[in-house]
Amino acid sequence: TTMSLSCLEAWKEMNVLLSEKKLIRNYCCTINMGPTSEAYTVETDLFPVEALQVYSAYNLDDQILEEDRSKYFSAHRGGSQGDYRCGMETKIANVVDCLSRYPNSKRAVITISNNSTARHESDNDAKCMREIHFYIDNDEQGRRLNATVWMRAQAAEIFPKNIHFIGSLMHRVASGLKSNDSEKTLEVGELFYLATTLVSVRED
Repeated sequence: TTMSLSCLEAWKEMNVLLSEKKLIRNYCCTINMGPTSEAYTVETDLFPVEALQVYSAYNLDDQILEEDRSKYFSAHRGGSQGDYRCGMETKIANVVDCLSRYPNSKRAVITISNNSTARHESDNDAKCMREIHFYIDNDEQGRRLNATVWMRAQAAEIFPKNIHFIGSLMHRVASGLKSNDSEKTLEVGELFYLATTLVSVRED
């Protein structure tokens, strides 16, 4: 068992490792994602908190203002490779229903890419986040919603956006589960984070 990092500590660790080596394969760590949004908010010059909130709302399939989209969306902050919105409301509902009916299920999974025959030339098919698995664990800290996420690739400069979305997603699922009387005490716990390829910036 490894000690969990905060989201900020994970981001700092990535940057330290990348200062020594330009490309890292199979980077992994365990990250604490609760109890509030402060846990998964890593504000940077590229990602002020308002940009993080707008991107996460968009990828959760929530409605966002066109003026916010114009103000905060940019190619540098991630184009179609970081667009996870398609069908997300339905995907979240499926996970909530799964864990509500079968709390020990191994099928509470959200797959990001909706194309089973992805083409390598297509940015839209090359989603950076590929899949996230949700599960309810009982440990010394109580009953917690934990998750495992797999990233095809992660640029450290984009990590704040991705981790804010993942945290928002975990809390959205937990909120849905807590509406079920049997899960009133459920809290968001830890994320096992795996990136096949870790680089500093998208161009690396």
